[in-house]
Amino acid sequence: VNHKRVLRLMRDKNLLCRARKAFKATTNSSHSLKKYPNLIEDLVPYRTDQLWHADITYIRIATSFVYLAALIDGFSRKVVGYGLGRTLSADLALAALLDAISKRNIGSLIHHSDQGIQYCSQDYVKVLKDNGIAISMSGKANPYDNAKIESFFRTLKVEEVYMFEYETYEEVLKRIPYFIEEVYNRKRLHSSLSC
Repeated sequence: VNHKRVLRLMRDKNLLCRARKAFKATTNSSHSLKKYPNLIEDLVPYRTDQLWHADITYIRIATSFVYLAALIDGFSRKVVGYGLGRTLSADLALAALLDAISKRNIGSLIHHSDQGIQYCSQDYVKVLKDNGIAISMSGKANPYDNAKIESFFRTLKVEEVYMFEYETYEEVLKRIPYFIEEVYNRKRLHSSLSC
């Protein structure tokens, strides 16, 4: 039997696995803007809206990328705010932050991110300070502090993104909000919460 026939039969029966895509960096921490200390090294959140994790990832479409900036609650693991855009910019991260602030009742809150230029930008830091939100950042090249949001991005990609081949920006704008709001936040059980 020819290998092409086997490949075609496997494809027809949906037995092929997806190859892992090439990595695309979304963080530029080589900048002169102020970086903040890590405030969460030993913190174990005990309530919602005590700690938010922020980060950005990319979603491949046919000819380019769509970027997703998201914030998740460190206690509930739910996405509290997000933004989708065609460019990797401070405005995208700021849109996600403003989305989260508009939906939540924030009191004593820590915002944790990497040292990316989006999170150190003057506009972003001003919104955090104006809302009384403490700023915390991981050390350079230390993704483990933000493992909760990295875990969310992995779930998003495995359960949604890698299952579909998005062709257009509009497809992403339709599918990703549905996955976040209806699947991840409402239906998905989070093992760390003993759900």
